[in-house]
Amino acid sequence: MQTVSPASTPPRESSHLKLTGPYVPGMREVLTPQALEFLEALLLRFEGPRRALLAARATRNARYRAGELPSFDPATREIREGDWTVAPLPADLLDRRVEITGPVDRKMIINALNSGADVFMADFEDSSAPTWTAMLTGQKNLRDAIRRDIDFEHPLTGKSYALKPETATLMVRPRGWHLDERNLTLQGRSVSGSLVDFGLYFFHNADELIARGAGPYFYLPKLEHASEAKLWNDVFVYAQEALGVPLGSIKATVLIETLPGAFQMDEILHALRQHSAGLNCGRWDYIFSVIKTLGHDADFLLPDRAHIGMTQPLMQAYSEHVVRTCHRRGVHGMGGMAAQIPIKGDPEANEAALNKVRADKRREVEAGHDGTWVAHPGLVAIAREQFAAAEGPNQLHKQLPPVDEEELTALLVALPTGARTEAGLRQNVVVGVRYLEAWLRGIGCVPLFHLMEDAATAEISRSQLWQWVRFAAPLDDGRVVDADLVRSVLDEELAAIEAEQGSDVFAAGRWTDASELFFSLVLADELADFLTVPAYDLLSD
Repeated sequence: MQTVSPASTPPRESSHLKLTGPYVPGMREVLTPQALEFLEALLLRFEGPRRALLAARATRNARYRAGELPSFDPATREIREGDWTVAPLPADLLDRRVEITGPVDRKMIINALNSGADVFMADFEDSSAPTWTAMLTGQKNLRDAIRRDIDFEHPLTGKSYALKPETATLMVRPRGWHLDERNLTLQGRSVSGSLVDFGLYFFHNADELIARGAGPYFYLPKLEHASEAKLWNDVFVYAQEALGVPLGSIKATVLIETLPGAFQMDEILHALRQHSAGLNCGRWDYIFSVIKTLGHDADFLLPDRAHIGMTQPLMQAYSEHVVRTCHRRGVHGMGGMAAQIPIKGDPEANEAALNKVRADKRREVEAGHDGTWVAHPGLVAIAREQFAAAEGPNQLHKQLPPVDEEELTALLVALPTGARTEAGLRQNVVVGVRYLEAWLRGIGCVPLFHLMEDAATAEISRSQLWQWVRFAAPLDDGRVVDADLVRSVLDEELAAIEAEQGSDVFAAGRWTDASELFFSLVLADELADFLTVPAYDLLSD
């Protein structure tokens, strides 16, 4: 691999790739001439195919809006029925029983690597607001952490943070294919946030990771089709060949967090089989995708978010399908996120929350999952306690019986049962607006009501309200959800937030922008594909 330029060298701008963003401290260590040259090559080669895949995605989604249901593709039946497995996993990815996730700020990286989890997924996507500063400093923080040259001193408390001798294996989640990076342009257009995140991380760290006995490991978000996984595989092959990294060094776990993607699991693993590290149940984004894919049908009105748990038939079928598919192909099927965070000052409420985590992780073990996610270091030990019941570092030996595709299809699109209530409506409003306001201030991971919320849960909030308003969904008290009801609840919640914060603090926030954007998305004629795309226009770098 090419050597990294010294920090004093100014970033290079070619005739193709232009740096349009502001100066960020430390950016010269990240945007070196060689790194930009590699990034430009990636973008020139793969930006066109990315845009073509997004166009194909839009075409499929238009068919779903018109009433077509997702299904297993007859053209790829041979892949689903074939007897094949993915390439062997490296030793440091065999035991992933407990994984922790979080944004790429310096303190979080240190705490997560020290948490006792087996894996830390450093997240450039749903738990990060993609300010230019956050994206570049996140790259520098990860580069420092890999070289064990990272520390942090809290500016208020003076507390010092440093890495322990034993740390979690590092994986990185780049932004999804749909997200642009506006601070770099190629031939006058914003470029792929996915390729920027992947390219910079891989260029600076692949050789170092391999030298330290690990490798460049990734989580891939929001995939809807195997063709999107195939593009990632093409990127991986090109990047390894271009920089002289052994083929197959990259390993990637795909988050199954879209309903269309649930019908493409075998095909996704097959497309990435040289580089696959399995699949993961991205449950919150998956619920959002269920609404986005099926929610244009007035007969598919969902209940409150609180009722859409993993024991609902469609969620249980999804979870089991991940395990069944992955274990047949010799790779991990990971469970989902425990969003709870410890509740200080209320032992009874805290124990109740922790018992929910225990039950959820016990269910995942019994379902055959090979590991799970937590959002807070305080939950690592609880998750590990439940996964100690598994026989060995994973459960790849556990094979679930096959299910007829027609039967599985019916389960994956089954309507969840439960009530629609004012409390559920109010939760959607307050979580959506509070999260979005923080996101517009550059905070992508927000503790709200003893849960760690990220972009996925905000997506559930606004898409569910959109569906309820569109079809005048009845609540359990007889009222129907309309624009006036949502507006009145929104006004009440904003007033409560102002009283809680004080008028001066409230006025200094982004509450007007957040509430106006949220309300406009709820009332839009068409459900926007992603909340973060229009919000990005309001995000300050």
